[in-house]
Amino acid sequence: MNQSPADYLDKIAPQAPKRQLFQLNLRNVIFLAIGIVILVIIMVVIANAIGGGKNTPWQQLSLRLTNTEKVTSAAGSSIKNSQLRSLNSEVKIYLTNTQRDLATPFKTVGVTPKKIPASITKSEATRDTEMTTRLETARFNAKYDSAYAREMSYQLSGILALYQQLHSQSGPNTKKTLETAYNNLLPTQKAIAEFSASNE
Repeated sequence: MNQSPADYLDKIAPQAPKRQLFQLNLRNVIFLAIGIVILVIIMVVIANAIGGGKNTPWQQLSLRLTNTEKVTSAAGSSIKNSQLRSLNSEVKIYLTNTQRDLATPFKTVGVTPKKIPASITKSEATRDTEMTTRLETARFNAKYDSAYAREMSYQLSGILALYQQLHSQSGPNTKKTLETAYNNLLPTQKAIAEFSASNE
């Protein structure tokens, strides 16, 4: 065999070890574990954001119905106009009945007043406080009835909007309950809005 010296040297020289694509050493295992933990945290945050966002309108509706009922109860003695007093009584009865009727849908979607996130509770409490402040200012200025009609018309419009939003996301039984709640509130909201417009 006729072999060149370069071939001979290649043959006896130690071969360079083939580099593995992924070496299983402690450093790589730690990086892999950290990566998996970060991925799991991201997935949990996204799942909570998606799941929590789904119930947000239900939570807002629950708080808004409760807060509006408190306002209507407190307003009874301050309203001077008999027509507005009658409308206020209708709203109060409506809110009591609607909270009873919506108890099952609230339970189905997992909305309980004590478990509503603080951010939503705070937001609704701020709305309620601002409305109460405006009503108190109007009462001191002897313009309570017109201010109350304006504020209540706006508040009830917000509740109607929440009904519409939830209607598009709900099952057949809940849709029917929401439709009934919407249809029962709409005439009273319109009457209060008309009262507000005629007294501005």
